[in-house]
Amino acid sequence: MTAPITRVPPIRPLSPPSFHGAGLTHAGFVRERNEDSILTDPSGALWAVADGMGGYGHGDVASDIVIDRLSQVAEDGSAGQSLRARLGEANRAILTKVREPGMNQMGSTVVAALIQNSVATIAWAGDCRAYLMRGGALRLLTRDHTVVQEMVEQGLLRDGDRERHPESHVVTRAIGFEPDVQIDTVVVPLVPGDRLMLCSDGLTACLSEQDIAGHMRLAASPQDLCTALVVASLDGGAPDNVSVVSVYAAGG
Repeated sequence: MTAPITRVPPIRPLSPPSFHGAGLTHAGFVRERNEDSILTDPSGALWAVADGMGGYGHGDVASDIVIDRLSQVAEDGSAGQSLRARLGEANRAILTKVREPGMNQMGSTVVAALIQNSVATIAWAGDCRAYLMRGGALRLLTRDHTVVQEMVEQGLLRDGDRERHPESHVVTRAIGFEPDVQIDTVVVPLVPGDRLMLCSDGLTACLSEQDIAGHMRLAASPQDLCTALVVASLDGGAPDNVSVVSVYAAGG
């Protein structure tokens, strides 16, 4: 009797995903000018949203400085160290700019993503956010550096009441406020089908996470997602500048 032969097919590893994205920013309906700045990268590696602090004047200058320094990030070095170094440079540059004649205190919140070998390193300061959608489920990757976030964590405020609180937009950390700035980071491996979204607080002030999730599930492309989210914010009144950057992982 001849023994049965089992043929085991070779395992073919999935090819790494490719990344493509888009960005969109709008002044909204209340602010006189747009003090947000965004960074998009045709190579798929580097993305960012910076929200200038309009209440301190010259917020657009501060956010431009942040984006300019981030655009110089080395894509082949340590992602976390590179992002922190460039944001530290931006912090010093803003503090130097403040001392020029005609300038006054200014700052910027920021969230940035550097993708290397299918791994995203997210760096942020303030209340700009990063979200990941995988398999239809939305996950918030960042933690707001705000007074109300601390109140929620201490049990002094319900999460659903944060936007109605009078100090809802008071940040505890931003670029250009102090001589030394602390930057938080999180590392997230990405797989084909993942959708990454960065935004300023002008978006999350208008849309709930349920609303954001619905748009992220339906949008066929990064540009479609950016447009849908900004339009939805405008439909909600857009009392602040609104900025969105989205990145899709394709292939596999």
